[in-house]
This record gives sequence, structure tokens and C-alpha cells, in this order.
Amino acid sequence: MPSARPDPFAPDLLRPTRDLRRFGESVHDLDASGRPKWTVVRRGIVVASDTWNGLTPEQRQAGLVHATSLQMTGTKPQPFSHTSAGAVWGLPRVSAWPRRIDVSVFGRSAHSSGLVRRHCLDADDALDPDDPDAFEIVDGLLVTPLVRTIVDLARTEDPRDAVAAADHALHHDLCTTADLTTELARVPAGARGRAKAAFVVRFAEPGAMSVGESLSRVQMYRLGLPRPQLQVPVADADGVIGIGDFWWERERVVGEFDGRKKYKVTEDMTPEEAGQTLWNEKRREDRIRATHRRMARWGWDDAMSPMRLVARLADQGVQRPARLRDTWFDAA
Repeated sequence: MPSARPDPFAPDLLRPTRDLRRFGESVHDLDASGRPKWTVVRRGIVVASDTWNGLTPEQRQAGLVHATSLQMTGTKPQPFSHTSAGAVWGLPRVSAWPRRIDVSVFGRSAHSSGLVRRHCLDADDALDPDDPDAFEIVDGLLVTPLVRTIVDLARTEDPRDAVAAADHALHHDLCTTADLTTELARVPAGARGRAKAAFVVRFAEPGAMSVGESLSRVQMYRLGLPRPQLQVPVADADGVIGIGDFWWERERVVGEFDGRKKYKVTEDMTPEEAGQTLWNEKRREDRIRATHRRMARWGWDDAMSPMRLVARLADQGVQRPARLRDTWFDAA
């Protein structure tokens, strides 16, 4: 079952600073506790700080795109693309989001600025800038279609970011591998970034349920580790214990990415709740080990550091073979 998707950014959260002034307010106002009341998304546009602090990175980036759209001039809207379209579509990213905005324009003479990066569409592009059906409207913004956005990201961004976006789209049934393959086929052979995009399309899997799992898989591939199965049920005589994020059959190892919340302990838990959660996780892990399986757990810092991830998995018996070969696609 797919995990829940975060809500998209709500554009009505944005307020022009001129509206604040009309009501005698200022972007420098403080709340009752002395903290800033407003967060500047971009010059001239603000969001209530309490709201902004509760947004995901993707929602914040989408907020920046919406704020930029409000400040754009011209009679013909420029479609947002690449990282900006990805944020509007709610696609996640491993790397920090850039402060720039990506748009696609027709012609080869477009110029970028410090805030806006323009990507040129030419006559051979499958997207016709004069065809309103070639783009999509998402939350009031003109953006590149989802599958085009993912392929654009795969061609231009770090593979970790592109795989995270593609995994997310597949996991939430926003598109299929066939959709991505069809879009990739529209990229001319030899075009810049096509080989990267081909890897991402072939590598992405719907079983990855988080950015951390996507990142971990890319690192495993780069390190030459054996390919794991994803989301495999683990059971004993008393029934299903849980679903393992990763499973190596030959090594009999269950792998789990714990993310930023160690063993599902959150900051809002009481000491008693945290203790009970840790105890439940220990019992669950003990049950898994009792089935003659090993268990490897790692967090965000381990996934970001290839050699730390190698060490975590090697401790449980998942090691790089002496003779490296691409078992990931050979086994597909």
C-alpha cells in the first residue's frame, strides 16, 4: 500500500507585503513570544512563520515557485520545469532545494538570471509552446507534464535526486515505468543527459517508500552491493512481523532505513511513549532475528556516507563481491 502523500502547497498562504502595510503590519513584526511573525518567501511575498515552519522542503520550494509567479511580468506565461515543476508536482529530492526557479522557453536566445534559470525549447522538442495541451495546470501554475518533468530531472540533476523523484511517482501511482520509457524515447539519441535519464528510468522502483530508501539504493548500486528486494513481508509462527524495506535472500538479511526519526521516536512523544516505542521495536527486531534472519539498520547520515553504509551492511553479511559486476540489471 502506498504511503500517504504530503498535501501540496496552498497558494493562498502567500501574502504580498503591500497587503500587510494596508493593515498597519510589517514583515518585521514579532509574535507574542518575540519570534518573527512573517517569513519572506521572496521579495514582496511573505507567509506566516508558524505555517512556513511546518511545511516540508517540497512545499517550501513550491511556495517559492508560486511567489515567483506572482512577481513575473509579461502577457505569455512561461511554463515552470525541472526542479520547479518537480516541487509543484510534490516530487521529493535528496539534495537541498536550490533558490533558483526553472522555466522553459521557446528559442535559443533565452537568458537566465540569478533567480530564474531558463531552459530552451527548440523546434524539435516534443513540447509545443503554442499548444496549451502540451503543458499542465497544477494549482494554478503552468508546468511541464509529470513524466516530462521526471525525465528532465534525470537528464540534468544528480541521479540521487532524480531516482527519488521517479521512485515517488511510481510508488504513488502518478505514472508507470512504461510512461517514463515512452517519454525517454522522445529524447534524441546522443542528447545531453540521455544516458543518465535512461539509467534513472530503468532503476526506479515503486517499492521505495521514502527518499532515504531511494538514496540508499543508489548508494548500494554505486558501491557494487548486491541488489535487494523491496518491501518484503517477514513472518514467524505467530504471523506477519512486519515489512522489511530491503531483503537480501542469499544473505538472509533484512535492511531498514530509519530516517531522521530513530526507531520511530518523535520529538512530541513523552518519555513513557518513547520508551514503549523503543521496546516495541526491540521486540519486533528480536522476532525477526529469531527467524534466522539478520537485520541491518541505518539512518540518514549512513546513507549519505557510502563507506558508512558499506560498513553497516557488511556487519550483517551484505558485502561487495570480490569480482564486481552489474547484478542489478542482470537480475532484472
